[in-house]
Amino acid sequence: MDGKTLHASAHRIALELPFTEHCWPFGPEHDVFKVAGKIFMMTTTAHGRPMVTMKAEPQKSLLNQQIYRSIEPGYHMNKKHWISVFAGDDIDESLLASLIQDSWDCVVDGLSRKDQKRLRPLKG
Repeated sequence: MDGKTLHASAHRIALELPFTEHCWPFGPEHDVFKVAGKIFMMTTTAHGRPMVTMKAEPQKSLLNQQIYRSIEPGYHMNKKHWISVFAGDDIDESLLASLIQDSWDCVVDGLSRKDQKRLRPLKG
C-alpha cells in the first residue's frame, strides 16, 4: 500500500466506526481521530514518510512489529501502547482495518461501563 492510499484508507475506515470525531488539534498536517474525546488514531507525514499512528495492546504491538516491517513503535508516542504504520507492500486494507478497529476498541475499553454501553449498545 502506498502512502496516499494508506492515509485515504485509514481516514475512511476510522470514519466508519461509530461516534468517531475527526479534528486537527495539532495543526492541519495532523489528522486526529477520537472517540469519546480520546485519540485512537492520527495520520501525518514525518520525514517524507506517510504514517498512521494508533493505540495497540502491548503484546499485539510487539507481535505485529515482528511480523510486519512497516509497523514500528509509535512515532513520538508511548512505544508500549502506540504503533505507527508506514506505507509498504506488507500492509493491506484488511490489516489496516483490523489495527484501526483494535485501536478504537482499546480506547472504548478504557472508558466507564456506562460510556462503553452508549458507544457499543449491541455488545454485551
